[in-house]
Amino acid sequence: MLIVRAGRKSDIDDLIRLSKEAGTGFTSLAVPPEALEERLVKAETAFSRSGGGQIEETYQLMLEDTESGKIVGCSAVKAMVGVSKPYWDFKIITLAQHSVEADRRFDMDALLLVNDFAGATEVGTLFVSEAGRGGGAGRLVAQSRYLLMAADRSRFGEKVLAELRGIVHEDGSSPFFDAVSRPFFKMDFAEADRLSANTDNQFILDLGPQHLIYLDLLPAEVRDVVGKPHRDGVGAMRLLEWEGFHYDRYIDIFDGGPLVSAWTENIKTLRESRTVTVRAATTMGGVPGIVSTDRLEDFRTCQAEVIIDHDTIGLSFETMAALDLRDGDKARFWRRTG
Repeated sequence: MLIVRAGRKSDIDDLIRLSKEAGTGFTSLAVPPEALEERLVKAETAFSRSGGGQIEETYQLMLEDTESGKIVGCSAVKAMVGVSKPYWDFKIITLAQHSVEADRRFDMDALLLVNDFAGATEVGTLFVSEAGRGGGAGRLVAQSRYLLMAADRSRFGEKVLAELRGIVHEDGSSPFFDAVSRPFFKMDFAEADRLSANTDNQFILDLGPQHLIYLDLLPAEVRDVVGKPHRDGVGAMRLLEWEGFHYDRYIDIFDGGPLVSAWTENIKTLRESRTVTVRAATTMGGVPGIVSTDRLEDFRTCQAEVIIDHDTIGLSFETMAALDLRDGDKARFWRRTG
């Protein structure tokens, strides 16, 4: 059985392994081992914190195969971004050009450096290793983030965003970075990626473009990758769109990948989930969906088939054990309908 659970300090070796497998361009994992360890320490603090309220903290989630005990994926929720550390993106704006004398009227797209998502919640770091792919693993990890938010809405923002990796070649180069960002930052893509992950991003304000960049002046092969996800992120993009996220012409400043966002209350999994009471069921089968503990201090989720009886659901003994639930406990259930 695959479960998604709260990350802890003892997961450090597995998180380092996943970061290496993710490769170049996966910014949120492109950090030194000590930074990953610090992330897990802070995640433990976030999960165990009493009281509500939104602060800058990160909830690290791990995908575990309960049979082997191996960690085969991860994801994370940053409760608040863009405040102490600006969240820079390019916003694509359209400029109308018109001349009566020349009898010309056309629109020009341009890139503007912005920090428009201050105070929003970010979901990201979604990665499933080769060993864990299939069987809906990626979808489970993705949806678990919204069940986490549902467990205490006060800790998360009114808007949620996700930034997908853009087009990066096998050699680690990025056509967007080479044409647009490199002339400003005077460094290669990997170095810029590391700095973005490991610093307060002051270097972006110091070195980034101070004026508009006209997209129409860029080569066609560069324009073609703007707002396009990496091939490994196409599935994640579809899942986000299914949840209600939309692309509103914001892109990453380094690889040109798309940023998508949604109002938190409109996210499908969060909106459709409900609190239930659980009991052990001897009858097998039932309604498919995802069950979460609905408690932050020991957050866990897994896919399950349940027996529904009004506001009570029956779970197999295996599922009860995996989630550490007992008869009469409260939980959260999202029902799969398609």
